[in-house]
Amino acid sequence: MEKPSSPITRIFRVIRIVLHMFNGMLIATLLLPRLSARQRDRVISRWARGLMQVMNIRVVVKGSPPHPDMASAMLVGNHVSWVDIHALNSVRTVRFIAKSEVRDWPVFGWFARKVNTFFIDRQRKQDTSRMVAEAVSSLQAGDCLCYFPEGTTTDGTELKPFKGSLMQAAIDADSMVWPVAIRYPREDGSANTEMAYWGDITLMQSIAKVLACRKPVVELDFAPPISPAGHDRRSLTLQARQAIASRLDLAG
Repeated sequence: MEKPSSPITRIFRVIRIVLHMFNGMLIATLLLPRLSARQRDRVISRWARGLMQVMNIRVVVKGSPPHPDMASAMLVGNHVSWVDIHALNSVRTVRFIAKSEVRDWPVFGWFARKVNTFFIDRQRKQDTSRMVAEAVSSLQAGDCLCYFPEGTTTDGTELKPFKGSLMQAAIDADSMVWPVAIRYPREDGSANTEMAYWGDITLMQSIAKVLACRKPVVELDFAPPISPAGHDRRSLTLQARQAIASRLDLAG
């Protein structure tokens, strides 16, 4: 177990985060509605990079993320923490498909609504068809979408089965599927489970644990994109999962 950051360091980080959040609320309220889609992407990505900096989280990128000039793409990744979303946005602004509970998160839920996050109610099966239709329209409009097909978070030491319903959107829109393996390593290479937001832990408890980490790192390992051509939903889901599992060195 790594030695945690000092209480003074954590207080300093909290102050910086509060100021950064306040700045983000002003940007989301006053600036984003006036910008073009490309300008919005740049502003959101810059804000996410700032959040990673004030939280002292180093983002390591492996492979190649989707280029901003791509017509559209659907990122799929394993899910470990609420940090995943901001780390990805710091590299390539994406439009997330999130569970409906995220909408009610303090502050972060408000931000999610402001950046046009899609919300899906996983308890209602009929909501999936609505979400697929909206995702198809979004991809056809040139958006870069992202969803986490495990449907939940883990502590980063396992990879759960993928739910493939939303893969139909990539097939219908003829958009590339871009697997990304997300990992939080310690200095010795083991998984930093303190960064995970999973189980019965609350969001505020998770934030406190993240702030207690001395030198947290998140690795975003982008696999080569997969063309949906010739795939059905099941085979596309399995290929994406295998690509992620191989990069995490977990069972496929």
